[in-house]
Amino acid sequence: MSASDADRFTRLYRENFPRVLGYAMRRATLDAAREATAEAFLVAWRRLDDVPDPALPWLLVVTRNVIADQRRGGRRADALHAEVERLTGAAVHPDPSEDVVERSVVLQAVAALPETDREALVLTVWDGLGHRAAAKVAGCSVGAFAVRLHRARRRLRTELDRLDDAGVPEAPAARMEAG
Repeated sequence: MSASDADRFTRLYRENFPRVLGYAMRRATLDAAREATAEAFLVAWRRLDDVPDPALPWLLVVTRNVIADQRRGGRRADALHAEVERLTGAAVHPDPSEDVVERSVVLQAVAALPETDREALVLTVWDGLGHRAAAKVAGCSVGAFAVRLHRARRRLRTELDRLDDAGVPEAPAARMEAG
């Protein structure tokens, strides 16, 4: 690789690492997110000529695929742990502290939404993608994504109203509606 390739990769990494890691952290445990992010940038390094500009949507697709691979591997590991437990009688359990997450009202509302709604909101609000890039990551047309985002915002408002009526403190919905 040439010096200009190394410079391009360094710039790509500096500009996108926090957002790629954030994307992964919303979809996996911290350790799995770090591993997926590292793997995504390794793929970018190996396929630097294939990385478009802007690179973020491409990196998010790679990260999503790595996480999917991790989950498939995780199911195999779970089956292996169950088999070890069955054969030896020794329980093999991950640290439960990884699963303890404090949720705010907005996260409660987002969690209650269908997966496609959550993805549309997260890609635009938290990942900061425009409709075209978000549609690419979501694997749909720009028009379909715009409709998906509109419906997701409407459902989020409804869920926030429901939580408010249930006596949950008011949530900063305006942040979710931006984007």
